[in-house]
Amino acid sequence: MDLSVVPDLTMRGQDDPHGRTATVRPPTAGQLAARIRDLAGRPDEWWRLVRFDGDRPRDVPLDDTTWLTTWPPGHGGTVHGRVSTLVAGELAVVTLTERGVTERPLRANRVRVHGGPQALTNPGPAFAVSLHAGGPVPETARP
Repeated sequence: MDLSVVPDLTMRGQDDPHGRTATVRPPTAGQLAARIRDLAGRPDEWWRLVRFDGDRPRDVPLDDTTWLTTWPPGHGGTVHGRVSTLVAGELAVVTLTERGVTERPLRANRVRVHGGPQALTNPGPAFAVSLHAGGPVPETARP
């Protein structure tokens, strides 16, 4: 039995033995979507951080790339995250085109991957809560 490859198999996750620098890549859209889906399924870990402010949307950081946003009724803003999901309430994605303005609902418990910044608005009568990942955590969320 040839065991010469065994040390290579056991080195998984360790520093490169050849001294090469490991490149840290940003998470993919799929990895971000999985993170948001996982977070949405465990509100006991973050719901205590939700803050309701009737004057403006509130951003709360969860880590370096994920945050939650509370949206008062009738308020909106731009989200620079790559991935979003609605946890509670109503939100609509607002798109401006040559043909006019369209609003498309952001469905609860469905992860949406964005191609760039998205304008969101809360058309409902109650607060909305959303989770976002993959962009810079908004400055308003920083302590």
